[in-house]
Amino acid sequence: MRSFKSIMAPVDMTTGSPWRKIAVFAFPMFLGNIAQQLYNTVDSIVVGRYVGDLALAAVGSAGPVMFLLIVLFVGISNGASIMVAQYQGARDKERLALTIGNCIVSTGVCAIFVAVLAYFTVRPFLVLLNTPDTIIDWCQSYLLIILCINFGQAYFSILSEVLRGLGDSASPLIFLSISTILNIILDIYFVASLGLGVTGVAIATVISQSVSALLCLIKIMRQREFFRLKPVHFKPNGIYVKKIASLGLPTGITQAVFSLSMIVVQSLTNSFGELFIAANVIVMRVDGFVVLPNLSFGTAMTTYSGQNTGAKLYDRVEKGARQGTFLVLGITTIFTALVLLFGHQLMGIFTSTNELISLSIRCMMIISPGYIAMAVSQSLLGIMRGAGDTITPLWVAIITTVILRVPLAYFLSFITRSAEYPIGRSESVFISLGVAWVMGGLLAIIFYKRGKWKEKSVI
Repeated sequence: MRSFKSIMAPVDMTTGSPWRKIAVFAFPMFLGNIAQQLYNTVDSIVVGRYVGDLALAAVGSAGPVMFLLIVLFVGISNGASIMVAQYQGARDKERLALTIGNCIVSTGVCAIFVAVLAYFTVRPFLVLLNTPDTIIDWCQSYLLIILCINFGQAYFSILSEVLRGLGDSASPLIFLSISTILNIILDIYFVASLGLGVTGVAIATVISQSVSALLCLIKIMRQREFFRLKPVHFKPNGIYVKKIASLGLPTGITQAVFSLSMIVVQSLTNSFGELFIAANVIVMRVDGFVVLPNLSFGTAMTTYSGQNTGAKLYDRVEKGARQGTFLVLGITTIFTALVLLFGHQLMGIFTSTNELISLSIRCMMIISPGYIAMAVSQSLLGIMRGAGDTITPLWVAIITTVILRVPLAYFLSFITRSAEYPIGRSESVFISLGVAWVMGGLLAIIFYKRGKWKEKSVI
């Protein structure tokens, strides 16, 4: 029992070997991200196998719209994580409690706003995206259930980041694992047994994510060693709401930029037909696992940077940036190689259509070099965010997506038009993505070297 408690205890990242602390923190996050990815992957596998390729395309096509409408939660969670990490590093219990209380209240308000917004905008968005008539009703049903009644998704997103800001990456992993197992069971029951199709997948997700959010809340309320939440801490405080917004809004906008670019490119993707839409879904599901080391270490670097910035250990921040970046580069290279070696088997999990498997493998090979560049960008941008600089990652997102990726996708599609390919080559979508990732890595190095992020501490 004692060893289990030690695993669940927050990690103090202001002492000890930087790379070891980052790795210890990132590993549970990595496993947690695998569990998170299983949510979407199991949804796709179940509907693809039990309903068909059109249902698979429907679940995947709903993704860009969903990501756009949850950017508020991304912003709050990022702002919360940075503030919690810095106040934790500074050992400031009262400000820590005020931050967490205001995050919980703000999340509820934003969840209601998103539910209302989704109710009125989901269908127009799908029409704007040229979503095929064969799947648009399924897409709409899936999104309305996920966005209008899934408060658990919002609260797990924020509360898990609060725990990580405290240095606890193990608890979100455990809670998410419980939720993922429940999601798999409910997916199979609702779809295979009850025949609810795409709607059943959405309902299973709502139930399972609500369970994980509740477990996170219980864990936070028991962290009395670091803070004690009282009713006064839940009273909206303009200073803390403003700080959360100023830190989180750029990250939310960054996510919105990515989501909008996905929506614009999704329109191009949809024009290539249902086969390519389904291939895109498969590639993105496999891609979701390949990028897990990058995302996990990026978040770990944010917490590491935040705690050490709060403790004013700036030399330690830079040392961790170097060690963490080299570590994630090695791990990502191994993951990319494994996916390329076993691509046929991986793609075959989702479908038995040979043409669809071959197309998916070809697209995955195109974007594979970009994963190495993403390892660098996620690591260094994570350091900047933790230090309080959330504007620089926003600029990187704007440059790589709005200025580069979206125009390049349409340009490549245009210049590859022919009698055989009247709309252009579908691979244009993935070539533009790979180029954007490489540019993101180069820009992250440039901005990190400039060092302006060191002047952005919240404290």
